[in-house]
Amino acid sequence: MSRQLIKNLFYLAGLINILGILSFSKFFTNRILIEIDPIVMSEFGLIMIIIWGFAFISIANHYEKNRWIVGVFCLEKLAYVIAWMFWFFNTEYNLINLFEKDVFTGLFYSSYGINDLFFLTFFTYVFFRKY
Repeated sequence: MSRQLIKNLFYLAGLINILGILSFSKFFTNRILIEIDPIVMSEFGLIMIIIWGFAFISIANHYEKNRWIVGVFCLEKLAYVIAWMFWFFNTEYNLINLFEKDVFTGLFYSSYGINDLFFLTFFTYVFFRKY
């Protein structure tokens, strides 16, 4: 994987966190999104996801010099993948009724775990990559 592609994927990870949360939460007015998983996706949780997005962007040009923060990103993404899996397999909701409640909420809960798994894989690759 080229350095430019890695840099661009850091930017993409950040933009997905920032713009994704702002969009899916309808700028923090989507109460359904919060009610579905009030622990992980609380208003505070949504703000923290945006802050993680800024962290991903801030390291895009310097990831080679900051290997251990990339390792922290791996742990952050792992936590969200586990949270999503726990939610997915233990929730009273199914994706169909989430889409019926609100399309944005359905899209969010059907995709955030997969998105985080992708970026967990990416950050893990960057962490173990030899420079």
